[in-house]
Amino acid sequence: MTEAELDGLVAQIAEEVLARVPGGTTRSAPAGKGEGLNLPNEVCPGCVQRCAQTCAANTRQILSAGAERVSASERLTRIDPAIAGVIDHTILKPEATRADLLKVCREARQYGFASVCVNPYWVPLVRNELAGSAVKVCTVVGFPLGATSTEAKVAEAAAAVRAGAQEIDMVINVGALRSGDRLAVERDIRAVVEVSHRAGAIVKVILETALLDDPQKVVASTLAKLAGADFVKTSTGFNKSGATVHDVALMRSVVGPSMGVKAAGGIRTLADLEAMTAAGATRIGASASVKIVEATAA
Repeated sequence: MTEAELDGLVAQIAEEVLARVPGGTTRSAPAGKGEGLNLPNEVCPGCVQRCAQTCAANTRQILSAGAERVSASERLTRIDPAIAGVIDHTILKPEATRADLLKVCREARQYGFASVCVNPYWVPLVRNELAGSAVKVCTVVGFPLGATSTEAKVAEAAAAVRAGAQEIDMVINVGALRSGDRLAVERDIRAVVEVSHRAGAIVKVILETALLDDPQKVVASTLAKLAGADFVKTSTGFNKSGATVHDVALMRSVVGPSMGVKAAGGIRTLADLEAMTAAGATRIGASASVKIVEATAA
């Protein structure tokens, strides 16, 4: 595809999507999901909990609503095995120590989380600690700025999958996108997707929506889809703001049902989580996971 052809295709898609979001206002939740996934005044017979995280019945409601995984920080309590399988157990703090990583891996094995997401340096350690379990190894590429060269991102992704990573979260080149260099952004994503897919790893593309306007978010989501990525993700969690319901709904409207959408950054309450899943998120990234879990159990 030439640059002119790509620009024309992206412009057409952007025009169609933005036309469905009048004035750039927040879209309402999908029909049937406006009240969220957890009804705080209803409990199972004989149960004292009202917790989507620790109640198997409410867990099934979340999964039936479209959730595939829920991401959370390393500080988790009272996680039921029924929900653990949809959680990406995440520790990306630069100051995290070997002891911190070992703790996260122990928790992941104990609860049966879907993955442990770490910075690339720790991938070999996490791979060894999770050996023999069903928990996957996830890492980040071009993180958190996305401003490295495509060659550097490809090399980083290739090294990560050789070391045992099974999921790659890459950050787009935000500056190139804002400059209108769509072909460069698409090629950047595609190169990482190709090296990752060859090794059987999936790719989640972080748009860093806090730095983009709506038309740019549509373009970024479109380019990620055209490049063959598996997910689009709102944020790194390292910038000025994170996910919004509006952004999640907009991204879902662009990528359709065939791709995952992950909301991350600024999700601190159960109400936040419910709003994001109702808007179309199939994974949730949260650093306030303890607060969320304790709120559901109140």
